[in-house]
Amino acid sequence: MLAQHPHGLATQVILAQSFSREQLKALAAKGLVVAREEALTASPRPDVDHLLADPALPLNREQAAALSVLHEQLDTYHPCLLEGVTGSGKTEIYLQLIEAVVGRGRQAVVLVPEIGLTPQTLSRFRRRFQVPVVALHSGLTDHERLDAWEAAASGRAPIVIGTRSAIFTPLARPGVIIVDEEHDGSYKQQDGLRYHARDLAVARAHHHAIPLLLGSATPSLESLAKARSGEWRHLPLTRRATRHAPAKLELIDLRGRPRQGGLIPPVIEAIRETLAADRQVLVFINRRGFAPTLACHACGWLAECDACDARMTLHRQPPLLACHHCDRRRALPESCPTCGSIDLRPLGSGTERTEETLAGLFPTVPVHRIDRDSTRRRDAFEQALAEVRRGEPCLLVGTQMLAKGHHLPHVTLVVVVNADAGLYASDFRALEQSAQLLVQVAGRAGRAAHPGRVLVQTLHPDDPHLRLLAERGYAPLAEQLLEERRAAALPPFRFLALLRLESAKEEAAGELGRLTAGALRGWLAEHTLPVDCLGPVPAPMERRQGRYHLQVMLGADKRSALHQACAWLTRWLEATPEARRTRWSLDIDPQTLS
Repeated sequence: MLAQHPHGLATQVILAQSFSREQLKALAAKGLVVAREEALTASPRPDVDHLLADPALPLNREQAAALSVLHEQLDTYHPCLLEGVTGSGKTEIYLQLIEAVVGRGRQAVVLVPEIGLTPQTLSRFRRRFQVPVVALHSGLTDHERLDAWEAAASGRAPIVIGTRSAIFTPLARPGVIIVDEEHDGSYKQQDGLRYHARDLAVARAHHHAIPLLLGSATPSLESLAKARSGEWRHLPLTRRATRHAPAKLELIDLRGRPRQGGLIPPVIEAIRETLAADRQVLVFINRRGFAPTLACHACGWLAECDACDARMTLHRQPPLLACHHCDRRRALPESCPTCGSIDLRPLGSGTERTEETLAGLFPTVPVHRIDRDSTRRRDAFEQALAEVRRGEPCLLVGTQMLAKGHHLPHVTLVVVVNADAGLYASDFRALEQSAQLLVQVAGRAGRAAHPGRVLVQTLHPDDPHLRLLAERGYAPLAEQLLEERRAAALPPFRFLALLRLESAKEEAAGELGRLTAGALRGWLAEHTLPVDCLGPVPAPMERRQGRYHLQVMLGADKRSALHQACAWLTRWLEATPEARRTRWSLDIDPQTLS
């Protein structure tokens, strides 16, 4: 068999012909066969003359101007913020920049925020380039991850696409780092080794002296501040690649109106008209499950989690109560545990309830629900999107998984079921993140031949921030938020660190919090270090997963002073016996206060 294949055979092929590993080892021991490993990817140096499988698309004036700026400094650290409205052709700029970098024999790393975006991005890059393009994300097997890692480290793969952990990928010849949707909170690792992939991309590009491109339709306020100050180059794209302008937000007043599955009659009629025109509709509701909770209509009892300060979410598929913070599950009660009444009713709407309502209103139209529960199976997300992209009239019901960069060319109507969830949250970043999410989900409408429309249901149509976003867009709102942050001495004009303490015993967490804050204030006063210490205070959700959570916040105008205080605090905690009985972590530049 081997004699018929002078170039050799893969071990799996030989084993498939009923030979055993023991036979192969015996032959190798006698020197009759040779076993060696060969990489399955292409040659180390791509053929520059045959780099492209598909030709590059023509650029409009703004795209060409942005690309020319990027081409000016391909051999040095050159950070640029590409701020382009949704559908403005940011990906085409990425592709043509990578073409220039790979053509010079170097490698490119492209970061995307979600695993769900990786197949779409991979597909587009592999259609364009004839060189190996590898992926790195948590959905790979160990063997797949090792193959991709080795291909990047050896230089055989000129293009690496991945989620936040891909920023650690070793490269033989680094040439450019691109961070798509740079504002996205998914780039922050919230547990274990805490890091922000965007900030690491900045540090790594500086270390390798290569260009850095950060792209977004709704840049983070930190990135905007750097662009406004001139520290980063600002490249705006104000026009869509298609002839249609981005759809504007239409605020729909929810007050005093009857709802079906969270939708009011005028919105349901707009959905009906869109489907009648053979178009697709995306209904965005950022809440999984059937309803936010279950309540007794007789006594007011609410289904609350035993381990968290949170209510359990009602699910119908399968029927149960689930806590989305600790993942505890409980069977549905037959009667109220407080008063015995059987009049238990769901409160509010989640994706499952909206899906059920739409299926009842439009029985002949397919309804695709896309959330974390419906896409647990591998490739389920991509299969659902493939059905949608066929272009037949359908309804999509989904969470923020659908809002992040997906190209849905046949969607012309987007409905936001409730825009108020993040407007009045306690976290100072909540308004920024809510505005980004609204603009991103609105950007799914009208991306191809037909104009789009976005209906935003709200109980606060007169909110000044919401009206500014709807009437003038994200950029003016971001400018206003930056001024508010400057006045309040909050990031990006101040640097923060958050010490999180947690314990199964409330007294233990509180005692360590008071002890830590007192010791830190004393050390800061002794060394006259300009760092503020706030707390300890309970976390926004004090009890979570059966443990009590407290926080101490440090703030400083200079990062060097903050790091000096954090270094002392870390040493103090490691040497303090009480801290060994309590779980603690120190988060630099926290992206959430929860």
